[in-house]
Amino acid sequence: MECSHDVTLATFLAEWLRIKEKTLKPTTFARYRDHVQADLIPSFGQLALTDLRARHITAWSEAELARGRGYTAVYRSGATFSSALGHAVRTRLIPANPCRYVLLPRPIAPERICWNPTQAAAFLRHNHAHYRDQIDDLFELLLGTGMRRGEALRLHWTDVHLSERMLLVRWSLTAVNNNRLSLGHPKTKASRNWVSLAPRVVAALERQAALARAGQPEGTPLEGLVLCRSDGSPLRPQGVLVELRRRAAELGLPRIGVHDLRHTAATIMISSPVPLAVVSKTLRHSTLATTVNLYGHLLPHAARDAVTAIGTALERADRKASGPGGASEQRAA
Repeated sequence: MECSHDVTLATFLAEWLRIKEKTLKPTTFARYRDHVQADLIPSFGQLALTDLRARHITAWSEAELARGRGYTAVYRSGATFSSALGHAVRTRLIPANPCRYVLLPRPIAPERICWNPTQAAAFLRHNHAHYRDQIDDLFELLLGTGMRRGEALRLHWTDVHLSERMLLVRWSLTAVNNNRLSLGHPKTKASRNWVSLAPRVVAALERQAALARAGQPEGTPLEGLVLCRSDGSPLRPQGVLVELRRRAAELGLPRIGVHDLRHTAATIMISSPVPLAVVSKTLRHSTLATTVNLYGHLLPHAARDAVTAIGTALERADRKASGPGGASEQRAA
């Protein structure tokens, strides 16, 4: 890039996008591109990179909020700007990031809505009774494993091992701007891992396997996508969301998104006597801290169960010690 004193922000941001396109997932790049083209270049493009100051960013944020733009939208555009300016610092085009101390605070994440076990079970029964289709088995897979939607929609038969009740997550399907489908790797390195299958999930996959084998010579190995259209192409993520909400509305269940099925599975596991480390591994989080950060609001209930178990064990020991021979047993110990 030319001398930073001569570089406008429009030129710098366009070059930054070109670099990021090579490394970012398509959905992330599309979001960055939209922020740059719709917000940052129109607002800051004519300004020289080296002339940008914190006051310019503060004034822009205040103006956007004043005209009624949503706080989260302004924050996300500002976060993209900060990321770009961080690159400028690392490449020594500017000495410091003007966004560092004036970026709006991160919005508070909305409380996650998920179903309780009774609602989830009712939803699956309703699907099985009235639909018995691919989407029915997809919901069984999502709720029964905590897999992400994109991971399930790009699951291949070669990665499914029904006899061992396991499958391997290797790919993920995303829709860029809810339109163009993109094949990529799972969200994190830890997400590329084995997933164990409960009997009811195995049964759902066996139903799909039977349909896939129909008309094939006996012994022919299954190939292609597990859940797909008649021509073998992937199911559309948006279509899955539409079906989830339509079928849930038929039962009067709370309105949730497809990713909330993963949260539902996590909530059920955490609320059960399953060690948190096992829950984290099942969800294929990168670290245990990720699980705690996402579901820490559920842990007080588990903590109460834990201390109750301690109290019960101590009381049981007290009763044993106060019984016949208890004192001699204590001295022997």
